[in-house]
Amino acid sequence: MNYLKATDLLPDDLLKEVQQYIQGELIYIPSRPSERRRWGESSGAALYYLIRNEEIRARFSKRVSIDELSEQYGLSVDRIKKIVYSKK
Repeated sequence: MNYLKATDLLPDDLLKEVQQYIQGELIYIPSRPSERRRWGESSGAALYYLIRNEEIRARFSKRVSIDELSEQYGLSVDRIKKIVYSKK
């Protein structure tokens, strides 16, 4: 994370207002909720797991056993059950 100087970034009147609450400390300002990304969107992990889970469901519907799916995907039997019996 890069740090920015408030004196370079904020207008003087806003800087004085912020200084009434905090001075000489680090402060984290989060992104607006509308601009935040959901988990895995940036890295592609969410898409990877979505595709993997759909593949598991499709193979289960073709009568591949839960134990076989567990071994093939390196997941626990309980995790495979959660995937195949979920409503997604």
